[in-house]
Amino acid sequence: MAQKGNIGVTTENIFPVIKKFLYSDHEIFLREMVSNAVDATQKLKTLAERGDFKGELGDLTVRVTLNAEEGTLTISDRGIGMTEDEINKYINQIAFSGVTDFLDKYKDNANAIIGHFGLGFYSSFMVSKKVDIITRSYQDGAKAIKWSCDGSPEFEISDADKADRGSDIVLHIDDDCKEFLEKQKIQELLNKYCKFMAVPVAFGKKTEWKDGKQQDTDQDNIINDVEPLWTKAPSTLKDEDYKNFYRTLYPMQDEPLFWIHLNVDYPFNLTGILYFPRIKSNIELQRNKIQLYCNQVFVTDQVEGIVPEFLTLLHGVIDSPDIPLNVSRSYLQSDANVKKISKYITKKVADRLAAIFKDDRKDYEQKWDDLKIFINYGMLSQDDFYDRAKDFALLKDVDGKYFTYNEYKTLIKDNQTDKDGNLVYLYANDKEGEYSYIEAAKNKGYSVLLLDGQLDTPMVSMLEQKLEKTRFTRVDADIVDRLIVKNDSKESELVKDDKDSLTETFRSQLPTMDRTEFYVDVQALGADNLPVLITQSEYMRRMKEASKYQAGMAFYAQMPDAFNLVLNSDHPLIKGVLDGEKQECGSQLSPVDSEIKGLEARLAVLHQSQSAKKPEEITQEEKDDVKNTEQSIQEQRTKRADIIAAYAKGNKVVHQLIDLALLQNGMLKGAALDSFLKRSVDMIK
Repeated sequence: MAQKGNIGVTTENIFPVIKKFLYSDHEIFLREMVSNAVDATQKLKTLAERGDFKGELGDLTVRVTLNAEEGTLTISDRGIGMTEDEINKYINQIAFSGVTDFLDKYKDNANAIIGHFGLGFYSSFMVSKKVDIITRSYQDGAKAIKWSCDGSPEFEISDADKADRGSDIVLHIDDDCKEFLEKQKIQELLNKYCKFMAVPVAFGKKTEWKDGKQQDTDQDNIINDVEPLWTKAPSTLKDEDYKNFYRTLYPMQDEPLFWIHLNVDYPFNLTGILYFPRIKSNIELQRNKIQLYCNQVFVTDQVEGIVPEFLTLLHGVIDSPDIPLNVSRSYLQSDANVKKISKYITKKVADRLAAIFKDDRKDYEQKWDDLKIFINYGMLSQDDFYDRAKDFALLKDVDGKYFTYNEYKTLIKDNQTDKDGNLVYLYANDKEGEYSYIEAAKNKGYSVLLLDGQLDTPMVSMLEQKLEKTRFTRVDADIVDRLIVKNDSKESELVKDDKDSLTETFRSQLPTMDRTEFYVDVQALGADNLPVLITQSEYMRRMKEASKYQAGMAFYAQMPDAFNLVLNSDHPLIKGVLDGEKQECGSQLSPVDSEIKGLEARLAVLHQSQSAKKPEEITQEEKDDVKNTEQSIQEQRTKRADIIAAYAKGNKVVHQLIDLALLQNGMLKGAALDSFLKRSVDMIK
């Protein structure tokens, strides 16, 4: 006899809630349906193992069947099935009480609704206009029954014709969800959510190429591996097994560096395999490659906040029954078991890296360039990982040699300590582009590190805080003699007027570049050093680079790049430029310089006479006198600068030296580079 009734819920509009607020995550219904079928099958196997079921288990494959013509998707199992009483208990009574603020709290989170309120089965109504359950319990004498519901609180139970135990869940796909009647879509979802479930799951038949087309065979198309690699004992596996499994997970990825096989049963249950990928330049492209499972059922691959930030760069699988299956990521992040798992994985990763470093340092060094960004990310984001990693983190110099932090400190402490007791770590970002600066440092006996990684700028700042009395300086941040100041530097012997003339000569011919400023400095560097070189402030350059990573530093990003053009007053070419300027411009500059000195002397007298007076005692005439004198000085200085600029404009050596310095720093391009090449040819004819 047919039974009719209302599903026991505390709100009449449960189905609109399911349809509306689960819709953004509607594909999850298939995982729920197949998971329920697998659970029913596993329960039967358990009953058989305990002797509570004495019948033949037979074929336990869960089958997913698509009938596009009838508009149905059916999930069938040969598990324990249900009696009418169990239908009433597990299907008709939804644990859906305490719904205060329900919509506000869960409207954006399908997993949270399903997990909190036992709605796994009812997620089927996200895509269905009607759902039928045709089921027969494994118990002796059980009869087959059919449960039907059209998406309202009303249901109907009637007798059914089903000879075998188990359940068939028939989803009548809604008109607005027709994509779930496409074979390719269902195959995609099964591959995503059910790939490693513990019971065989079949979707259609395997195909073969025959008579010029793909045709079905008699062999079931099993979409899952019931014993994935992480469920097996590591002692039974070879390296090739791990590599093959990685190819299964990530078909288009390069071979991993190495892996960690996790197998824990206390204080929580956890299995899995984590792979260290060959991370390229962009860490953002490497995220979300860890798949989270609960008893081989896919939970999520959005693991940020679930595992530590830097571990999101790893690839692989984590499986734990202690991870709630049907909950939101925010819920996972706050779950106590998940936090324990996260901490454990961090420790295992550090222990594995330490062991590889200790057991085969040569192999570890060969892999360092790929490992570096991962380890640096961990050290930057977690203090506890820094404490573990500082003993196996490496520094690489420009000659390709590797050092631990302590080894490198020992190497440079005698020669690279400045007069204030600071240990100075010199580094380059571009071995080729900064070649001459590197060579100058090496000629002084200094060691130079190569820091060309994506995270090296923040790493430098962190190490300066972690390592006592330590400073990092790029080799082009200053002239080599001032990179590590060990005593007072030698002052140029040029008088102020000569320094000013040299400064103006070169400054007047510097190119105008977008968002770039040049400053000219005259230093006595020795006759054997370069006549001109360009340096860049370590502080400003680092602040600009840090602005790419840190919020609130946009101010530095907007500032122009500032460079120093350093003139070596000891070099014959610079001396020649100065001598030429004196020879060609001396007669023009002499009366101007005399006029400037006279005006400056007059201005000094005016200031001195007025300094003894109160502001209100100074007459307007006296104020105007000061203003006019200052204006006259500026006019004479402008006249002087114009005279020097005219000389510099026609001086090929000045232009050649500037262009050589720009070329050395990769700043000479386009028309300027073309002019340099033509001038070079002319000068050597």
